[in-house]
Amino acid sequence: MARKLRVWYPGATYHITARGNRKGNLFRESKDYHKYLSLLLQAKKRTPFILHSYCLMPNHIHLVIETIDHSPAQIIHYIHSLYARYFNNKYDYIGHVFQDRYFAKLIKNWKHLMDTSSYVHLNPVKAKCSITPQDYQWSSYRSFITMKDDKITDKEKLYDSLGEDPHQKIQFYVESKLRIKDWEMPR
Repeated sequence: MARKLRVWYPGATYHITARGNRKGNLFRESKDYHKYLSLLLQAKKRTPFILHSYCLMPNHIHLVIETIDHSPAQIIHYIHSLYARYFNNKYDYIGHVFQDRYFAKLIKNWKHLMDTSSYVHLNPVKAKCSITPQDYQWSSYRSFITMKDDKITDKEKLYDSLGEDPHQKIQFYVESKLRIKDWEMPR
């Protein structure tokens, strides 16, 4: 039986997740994280998209992307096939690196986008990989709250909707969106 086609249209925004095969680690050392991030950057040039936020956990990834002219399937296939080739060559493995196909949840509106971005940035805290989101190196959170260009994340859409003053934008995001006690998967 054929798989159900995913909803896609230019301008659609998705929360994309993918896990390592058999829940195994996708990233074993910092070079692996750097490789995945470089592939994200490559993919943005080859199949342009907007990356609102990301978090690379040891055994899974979170990406919040907005499509332009390419479907999420084209984007993720490009990144994951190259990463799987890199990973298998480096660690002398064969077979699947990612478990199943990636999961993509369509983001419905601005609030859903903000909640999802918060969820992604809080993932390392919830998983006890770090005490605060800014302590975790493999997430877009630090560049988001410092407004520094990380050359991967496109923060303008989220920033523009948070007000005029740059410091207020950051404060609003940190205080009203990253409440650890209220943390749950956005619907």
